[in-house]
Formats: sequence, C-alpha cells, structure tokens
Amino acid sequence: MYTIKEVAEKMDVSEHTLRFWAKSGFFPFVKRDKNNIRMFSDNDLDWVKIVKCLRAVGTENKAIKRYIDLCIIGDSTIPERYGIIQATKLKAQKQMEELQKQMELLDFKEVFYQNLIKNNLKDTWNPMNNHVPEDAVV
Repeated sequence: MYTIKEVAEKMDVSEHTLRFWAKSGFFPFVKRDKNNIRMFSDNDLDWVKIVKCLRAVGTENKAIKRYIDLCIIGDSTIPERYGIIQATKLKAQKQMEELQKQMELLDFKEVFYQNLIKNNLKDTWNPMNNHVPEDAVV
C-alpha cells in the first residue's frame, strides 16, 4: 500500500493533483487507513496511470469520470471504452504531429544560432536589428 506522497513520487504527479483526482472520483477503490489517510494499492496505481495518460492528452475530467464509471460497470461497456481510447489516441497523435513541427523549428533555430555564434554574425532575422527609430535621420 502506498500513501499519496509515495504515489506522487512514484507516478510523477503532485500530491495536490492526486487529491483532486481522488475527490473527482477517479480512484474508486482507494481505501483510507485508521487515520483517514488514502492508501493506494498496486491496482490503484493502474488507475493513476490511465488518468495521468488521459489528462496529459487534455481529456476533460468529465470524460475521464465517464471512462472510469464504464470500467466499473463492466465488460458490457468495452465498445464505448474502446471508442474513448481511440479518440484519445487520435488526439495524442495530432498533438505529437504539432510537437514534431515545433521540434523542427527549434532544431532549425538551434543550428541558426550556433552558426551566428561560431561565425560571430549579426542576427539579421531579429526585427530589432533592422528597426530604425522614428526620429532617426535616414
């Protein structure tokens, strides 16, 4: 069994976030000890993993709760859960494509700046280097 602090460290999620998720009903089987402290089992960690995954992609809490409720209902909800996972995966793929575009731009800028530094060049792409003050005599 794990405390919320241990789960936070193990799963790289803040304690505050775990408490919020717990209050949102995302961990339906988490028990409390005699001091009313939440205690997570290894099985509960699986719930944390899927919630973390869904949240990382931007899934709304209401949709996550729906997914968890469907899991609790049982196997008759497998097709609907499958649909949720498919939609989430598609969303994640689109995010990855956008991140890949950002990485390509950052790679380009990194090489660009390396070249400026190596050759002691002026950054001609920086608008500030091409800015002429309004009161300047041209």
